[in-house]
Amino acid sequence: MSLVRRSNVFDPFADFWDPFDGVFRSLVPSVASSGRDTAAFANARIDWKETPQAHVFKADLPGVKKEEVKVEVEDGNVLVISGERSKEKEDKNDKWHRVERSSGKFLRRFRLPENAKTDQVNAGLENGVLTVTVPKAEVKKPEVKTIEISG
Repeated sequence: MSLVRRSNVFDPFADFWDPFDGVFRSLVPSVASSGRDTAAFANARIDWKETPQAHVFKADLPGVKKEEVKVEVEDGNVLVISGERSKEKEDKNDKWHRVERSSGKFLRRFRLPENAKTDQVNAGLENGVLTVTVPKAEVKKPEVKTIEISG
């Protein structure tokens, strides 16, 4: 049990034994390998907005290099954003007073709508913000053909 608080929000029950702690980790292996201190980063927060021209995804990934992030389209219409923030090297002589930043892997999937041009996806990482732009196909109005009525 660690005495270092991982959050600035006071939790009076943080240091109590959790009988379900091991149960959940055994059911979800990816959580078991990443540990409790990676939970905040493992669920990377991502905004998704739709403009008239594109679907735009923005993720705050401070401290992550572009080589540590992967953006893919799988199954034709599923956008996958994944990566990993490496843990800082720890020196045995250091005395930590507070640990709030997290490290570890993250993975998010988004099912894109039919009008997404998945072959033209652009991604950029600037100042710790990943921006993924998925252009939209123009919606063609159905062609109406007037049929002349005889008789």
